[in-house]
Amino acid sequence: MTERQPSGPVRVMVVDDHPMWRAGVARDLTEAGHLVVATTGEGRQAVRVAAAARPDVVVLDLQLPDVSGVDVIQGLRAALPQVRVLMLSASGEQQSVLDAVKAGATGYLVKSAAPSEFLDAVRRTAAGEPVFTPGLAGLVLGEYRRLAADPPPDGPDGPAGAPDAGAAPRLTDRETEVLRLVAKGMSYKQIAQRLGLSHRTVQNHVQNTLGKLQLHNRVELTRYAIERGLDD
Repeated sequence: MTERQPSGPVRVMVVDDHPMWRAGVARDLTEAGHLVVATTGEGRQAVRVAAAARPDVVVLDLQLPDVSGVDVIQGLRAALPQVRVLMLSASGEQQSVLDAVKAGATGYLVKSAAPSEFLDAVRRTAAGEPVFTPGLAGLVLGEYRRLAADPPPDGPDGPAGAPDAGAAPRLTDRETEVLRLVAKGMSYKQIAQRLGLSHRTVQNHVQNTLGKLQLHNRVELTRYAIERGLDD
């Protein structure tokens, strides 16, 4: 399955239980040319509203009054499998970050991020790039390496539904090269500069690789690459 690229303004839903903060984030997004399709301060309501509003990106706080942000991510991904979630939280604690990413968040920013950094993160999240506050990307990659070193929980073939390493689809040399750089945590822009390609060409290679491997986003792709030692 390839990643869906939004056309035109990014459709964004903001979920945060602080009204002033929520309004400020929505205002910044609107002024930047994005379309804020919904805002809410409750997790359960967010899942219900998202099904109708169909955002490209959900900007989500980790701490909500009714359910945890992790529960909301899981509910959003069940209702809208292609939605991308950008966590915007006051907490930068290791376990909070890892729990969010494992639940399906595409990126994680702390609320001390500059407005320009946040708006860039929304654009990159909409394009399927994992985006993290500086220092957190290394934490996530380190956890993937740790998981890759452990025996898979469902036996030698890995979890049910995961691509079979012994029968993995054949990637082109260029797709493998791009995949190796993805596993190192590089952005599309950095990969394009390294390989002398356009940003769009790198996106196309990533999308083709996702489709061949039956993965859904770059977070899953990064773990796939690390499990196969492509980050060395």
